Amino acid sequence: MTSPTSINDTLPSDARSGAPTSRRQVLVSGATALATASALSLSTPAVAQGGGAAAAATRFVDAAGRKLAYRSVGKGKPIVLAHRFRGVLDLWDPAFIDALAAQGFQVITFDHSGLGQSTGNKSYDPGALVKDAKDLIDGLGLREVVIGGWSFGGIVAQIYVAMFGASVSHAVLISTTPPGKLVKPGEQLFYDLAAQETATLEQYTTMFFEPRDASSRAASQRSFERIFARKNDRSPDVPLEWALAQVPRSPPNPMFPSQEVLQALKNTNVPMLHIGGDHDISVPVENWYALGGQLPTMSLVTYPRAGHAAHFQYPELAAAQIAAFIANTRKA
Repeated sequence: MTSPTSINDTLPSDARSGAPTSRRQVLVSGATALATASALSLSTPAVAQGGGAAAAATRFVDAAGRKLAYRSVGKGKPIVLAHRFRGVLDLWDPAFIDALAAQGFQVITFDHSGLGQSTGNKSYDPGALVKDAKDLIDGLGLREVVIGGWSFGGIVAQIYVAMFGASVSHAVLISTTPPGKLVKPGEQLFYDLAAQETATLEQYTTMFFEPRDASSRAASQRSFERIFARKNDRSPDVPLEWALAQVPRSPPNPMFPSQEVLQALKNTNVPMLHIGGDHDISVPVENWYALGGQLPTMSLVTYPRAGHAAHFQYPELAAAQIAAFIANTRKA
């Protein structure tokens, strides 16, 4: 991947540390992370009927010669969610999106350029990914948004905070990695399963839940059925061969080698929440606890007997805790 060259202003003051850090530096340092983020999506199996968020219409924003596909569910404060690696619109669990909407949010999900139903050049260059989110937010005229993301999308959200912290009210990070050296890398099993082309319930359960726990296995089956329930207007899968060419085949350490972003998060005034599971074989939650005391605006919530998709195992609980966090925290 090539490093971005078109975004080179300095960071906003609330994201600086000492000497000014350029946006280009932040993006370049995040490039390896975005290429190696491990949450690969599953291909689409047979589908059944769906409802609620699963039936939301796909809409488009025209920006810089491309169309960004997005869906909007609910009304209220906007929360924009960036997806995991190989994630597309239909790989969000509708129960989680509906639960957030029920808490009074306008929940906006989207396909990155060239992926899913969006047009343009597909790329996992960090500059392109962050620009997708920024162009969508600007194109929809959103203000004081909550920027969020799951796994790979959580890295995008962190870079977004570092670059555009003045324009967001909160950040919600879901099962993602912090910048810098990890105390506990992910497991090879996740990478091996991610390279399988056909989605199966067993694969989904092992990658995203806690297969040794009966309640987690049951939650995985419910989530799997919800995600693949939609028949019409589904976003196409991200091509597996192309995607695998963008990432290593074993867990990197660090996954997100960006001291610039880490320093920005240490100095930001944006309230941040991380939600994860205690059995995440992709991005172990222990890495966030290792930064205890260094990220003054970070709150951590960890669910027991849950994996990389803890928010799909506990959709209503996760949505309620996100809502409580946003309602009770604000910029200093």
